Amino acid sequence: MAIVQEQAAAELGSRHGPSRPFTLGYGRWWWALPAVALVVFMVYVTTAAGAFYAFTDWTGIGSWNFVGLNNFKKIFQNPEMIRSLVNTLVLAFGFLLFTNIFGLLFALALNRGLKSRYVLRMLLFMPVVIAPIAVSYVWKFIFAYKGPLNQTLAALGLESWQRDWLAEPKLALLTVLIVMVWQNIGFVMVIYLAGLATVPVDLEEAAALDGAGTFDRFRRITIPMIQPSIAIATTLMLIQGLRIFDQVLALTGGGPAGATETLATQVYKHSFVFGNFGFGASLALVLSLLILVFTLIQQWATRDRL
Repeated sequence: MAIVQEQAAAELGSRHGPSRPFTLGYGRWWWALPAVALVVFMVYVTTAAGAFYAFTDWTGIGSWNFVGLNNFKKIFQNPEMIRSLVNTLVLAFGFLLFTNIFGLLFALALNRGLKSRYVLRMLLFMPVVIAPIAVSYVWKFIFAYKGPLNQTLAALGLESWQRDWLAEPKLALLTVLIVMVWQNIGFVMVIYLAGLATVPVDLEEAAALDGAGTFDRFRRITIPMIQPSIAIATTLMLIQGLRIFDQVLALTGGGPAGATETLATQVYKHSFVFGNFGFGASLALVLSLLILVFTLIQQWATRDRL
């Protein structure tokens, strides 16, 4: 009976042809039209409008005049803007370097073999899910002159190490970088853990049997196989570092004496505080081009060479 049913099913299938999954035809492209229109308006049109206003003296309301490249001349002739650009680059590349170094080290330490690795991974990742502005206010309390950090130093007999960490120009930028790195180490660690999961254990064991040391295995096996993870982690951290804003605004507000001003904070201040929207748009355009250029360079540097 079962054989007969199978034969009947086979004949029915051959009569109606092979089954095909249901797919939308090309004539249904208009279904996506509302979403496409929304993306075009919210991303491309607004970006183009912002780029246009970068060549004007618009204040955000009323009429405007076309000023050509005057806004960009002001940027590169103003020492304050140059300092903000330097601060942006210092924070971006310091953030890129330290998050990837510590993220990879933690990923290697918590990859396998440690029983408490899942708990430690969760603890390291927890700061990532907290809003940067909230994290920054917590660290602002820690770095305060009468905060926990200086009190701990005093308890250890290290009163000479006490500082007003956020009020000293030479230390303020470092404190911002510390907060940025601390919050994002867990995110980079997860990216590298995903990459390390693709490295075959038997390949490492075979290399160890052939006499390869730990560093040789890491350099010749692990690094090449996690190259996609390296490209993703460095790209994301570079972009996030270049557009740093929340931590600076919450910790120092750009001070003291402009020591922690970045291009992103200057965009905010000139556009929404000083009402110089045209100049703020030019700063935003410079920042966008900076992100684009460094991202392309980084993608070329970390491309798959195998």
